[in-house]
Amino acid sequence: MSMNTRTETGFTHIDPDLYAKAFQLLDPEPTPEPAAPAAAAASTPVFVMPPVHRAGAVEKTLTDALAFLDTHGWAKHRLIHPEGARCSIGALRAAADARNDAYRDAGNLLLDEARRQHGKGWESIPSWNDSHSGAQVRSVWEAAIRRAHHMNI
Repeated sequence: MSMNTRTETGFTHIDPDLYAKAFQLLDPEPTPEPAAPAAAAASTPVFVMPPVHRAGAVEKTLTDALAFLDTHGWAKHRLIHPEGARCSIGALRAAADARNDAYRDAGNLLLDEARRQHGKGWESIPSWNDSHSGAQVRSVWEAAIRRAHHMNI
């Protein structure tokens, strides 16, 4: 009995140039810039820095609110405790200068993430906040911040 080392995959052979052409269409080369004199180009190292991420208004509001909770404390059943701790809504209000679009969008994203992690039945941030542990609440805050970051909002 002879061993057959050839394996039939059933894949149709694709011209590799096809991929190169498709990629070229998706990501065309930038327009070339005028060439610098060779002497200057050789003596000056060029460092390309990635673009700096600037947090959008929603990400900043969520991040500032979580920093407020870390600094002043997290609370249940009250917007603001006498010692200064706040619930999640209280922290959002402290982080946002006003009940503006960023405040509303941050609250909606936080509630959406709470529903993702803890079930769709939560009607409001205060009811969810008051029914969960600090670790559970923090997990939702952190996930909401990551989502805002990835959504660039």
